[in-house]
Amino acid sequence: MSDHYQILGVDRDASFDEIKKSYRRLAREYHPDVNPDPETQEKFKQITAAYEVLSDPDKRQTYDLGGDPYSSQFGGGNFGFGDIMDAFFGGGQSRGPRARMRAGQDALIRVEVDLSEACFGTTRELNVETAIACEKCQGSGCANGTSPKTCEICRGRGEVQQVTRSFIGQVMTSRPCANCQGYGSVIADPCGECAGDGRVRSRRSITVKIPAGVETGNRIQMSGQGEVGPGGGPAGDLYVEIVEKPHELFIRDGYNLHLSVSIPMTTAVLGGKFSATTLDGENEVVIKAGFQSGHTVVLKELGITKLRGHGRGDLIVHVDVQIPNKLNKEQEELMRQLAKLRSETSDSVEIHRVGEKNHEASFFGRFRDAFSR
Repeated sequence: MSDHYQILGVDRDASFDEIKKSYRRLAREYHPDVNPDPETQEKFKQITAAYEVLSDPDKRQTYDLGGDPYSSQFGGGNFGFGDIMDAFFGGGQSRGPRARMRAGQDALIRVEVDLSEACFGTTRELNVETAIACEKCQGSGCANGTSPKTCEICRGRGEVQQVTRSFIGQVMTSRPCANCQGYGSVIADPCGECAGDGRVRSRRSITVKIPAGVETGNRIQMSGQGEVGPGGGPAGDLYVEIVEKPHELFIRDGYNLHLSVSIPMTTAVLGGKFSATTLDGENEVVIKAGFQSGHTVVLKELGITKLRGHGRGDLIVHVDVQIPNKLNKEQEELMRQLAKLRSETSDSVEIHRVGEKNHEASFFGRFRDAFSR
């Protein structure tokens, strides 16, 4: 009898991985498609036969004890190209039984917040529906007082092996066991609550702290709050994605806020002050005399709280000067007197390139246009 260990070039105490690695290396080297020499074909048959014995624990034990590992008869069977590819590129490798307990998947939930909540942060109670461990079987999937039984087909290996004969000799292939789906064990009496999965769907309440400064698209990771895995495996993570609702007054630009106001012509000319709404309440805005339409007033530190820093952005107030479109006789006469005192006539018009002094070319004008498209 040929020495299978010597043919594969491994020690007698070699592990399965070492045997598999040596076999795949030699099989590629001596495959008839690579080297059609008759001696190579015979060598390939010896390599395949050696691997068939040493890769099967039972046959290897019989071989080591001096017995005949080929005592069982193998039918000729049909040998296809797919079996060859499996033998060389992974089908013949031993994967072992699959674990019933596996990690759960991550979950995603979207939460709407208003601008004030995004600025200052908030706490939300969320009701989410996810997979949780089955309380009745504690995630085992088995009915009370029972446990998984070793699969009688694969005897716990999670896979079955088949040896087929062809013109190139014997080749062994491995497939997941159909009886146990590759687990190596069978749940004969599954839990009536989870049907053997070890988990059930349930709605639960979760408290999430939303930090100040968030914006649409930001995600908050909550470790271990996602889906519990099959077999009661560890839960994945829950991601809370922020969706910021538009505000009726403010437009957000990063950490800055923009507000548009209109003031009377007299206030722009003479100066004055008024109260403007901010996220912090009413705040005074001062207009200097001679204020031009389209200019801005910046209120420092009244914007959005910075998420990963200190301080806040600014509130930028865009001011539009209202020009009256209808005057009574007295008002019209006063305006004519003012124009005369300032020596202003229709010939005093200044011509500029488009946008140079047009308030619609200001930042807010462009910003507003972008949102109105």
